[in-house]
Amino acid sequence: MVRFIALVVRRPVVVAGNSSGGVLAAWLSAYSMPGQIRGVLCEDPPFFASELVPAHGHSVRQGAGPVFELFRTYLGDQWSVGDWEGFRRAAGASASPMARSFAADTIPQHLKEYDPEWARAFYEGTVGLNCPHERMLNRVSTPVLLTHHMRGTDPETGNLLGALSDEQAAQARWLMESAGVKVDYESVPDASHMMHQSDPARYAEILTPWAAALAP
Repeated sequence: MVRFIALVVRRPVVVAGNSSGGVLAAWLSAYSMPGQIRGVLCEDPPFFASELVPAHGHSVRQGAGPVFELFRTYLGDQWSVGDWEGFRRAAGASASPMARSFAADTIPQHLKEYDPEWARAFYEGTVGLNCPHERMLNRVSTPVLLTHHMRGTDPETGNLLGALSDEQAAQARWLMESAGVKVDYESVPDASHMMHQSDPARYAEILTPWAAALAP
């Protein structure tokens, strides 16, 4: 993406990313070439919560990890296994509300286009092995808009429901502000994880004025 911005876009940009894309947006703010990024929107990013051994709060295996493990086991890298019926049975028996929500009779279109190898990388902790979030967030260098959507704790397991907890969001904000950048925070606990998809008008209402106020 750094090369794409440099060689194709060839001007400073505003980056918006959802979920792991929000983590990538923060990475670009921290590590892209000077002057490439005007600002980043991190839409409900799993700061710390997508790490195997996070510095703060729940780990990936105490949140989305259980369903990622099912994807890894029953679908396989690049759908090399593709056992959807096995996945449905395992998801139905799982204690994870997120896993149970995927147990549809037919394969949803977004999962047909999904590479379970991505889930494996998160569950095994290899996706960000050499980029701890605490270090990355302390190096952001542009204005940030952090939106924080539905979250809570599963009363049966204590696992995280949602992308990141209030504690993790607060720590992320503190680290980024410690780096000397302006961080705007929008708490929208009634919004779905992918607000840009489920409620695009609300998403645009949050993003548009913030982006318009950025320095050119």
